[in-house]
Amino acid sequence: MTRIFRHLVMRDLRLALRQGTDVAMVVSFFVITVTLFPLGVGPEPNILARIAAGVVWVTALLAVMLSLERMFQTDYEDGSIDLLLLTPAPLELVVLAKVTAHWLLTGFPLIITAPVLAALMNMPPEGYPILIVTMALATPTLSLVGAVGAALTLGARRGGVLISLLILPLYIPILIFAVAAVDAAITDLSTRPHLAILGAMLAAALPLAPWASAAALRHSLR
Repeated sequence: MTRIFRHLVMRDLRLALRQGTDVAMVVSFFVITVTLFPLGVGPEPNILARIAAGVVWVTALLAVMLSLERMFQTDYEDGSIDLLLLTPAPLELVVLAKVTAHWLLTGFPLIITAPVLAALMNMPPEGYPILIVTMALATPTLSLVGAVGAALTLGARRGGVLISLLILPLYIPILIFAVAAVDAAITDLSTRPHLAILGAMLAAALPLAPWASAAALRHSLR
C-alpha cells in the first residue's frame, strides 16, 4: 500500500507541475493580496503590525481554496477517477494521496512564502516562528477538509462556489486559533493551548476527512 500511495502522490505532482498553473496561481494570489493591504490600509507600521497575522492567514486560507475544485475534477473529466477506483488500494488511500499532493503544491509553498509577507506587513519578529508552526499544522487540515467539499461538489456546475459555501464555515475555527497563536506569541503569552487545538484538529481530520471524501466520491460517481 505504501508503494501505491507513493506512486499516486508522484503522479499528481507530475501532472500538476507539467501544467504549472496551480502552484503559480496560489502563490501569486497570496503575494498580490497581502501586498494590497498596505496600499489600502496605509503604511502606518503599528496598524500593519496589528493586522499582520489576520491578513496573512485569511489570505492563505483563500489561496488554498482556489485550487480545491481541481483536486478531483481533472481526473473526473478525463475518466481517470474510474481507473483509480479499480486499483487494489482502498479509495480512502487514494484520497489521502491526492490530499498529500495538494498540500505539497499549495500548503508547502505558502509556509515558505508566509514569513516574507509577514515582514512586509511589519509583523514583530516574535511572531515568525509561531506563524510557521501554525501554517505547518493548519494547512494540511485545510487540504483535508477541503477534499470533503471537493468530493461533494464533484461534477456540479459552479463547483467552486459550492465548495466555498460548504468549507468556509469549517475553516473558521482553524483561522481563529491560528491567528490567536501568533498574537499570543507577539504579546508574550502562552501559545501552547492554541497550537494544541490546531494539532487536535489535524489529528481528527487525518482519519476522518479521507473516509468522508471517499464516501462522497462514491456517491458522486453513481
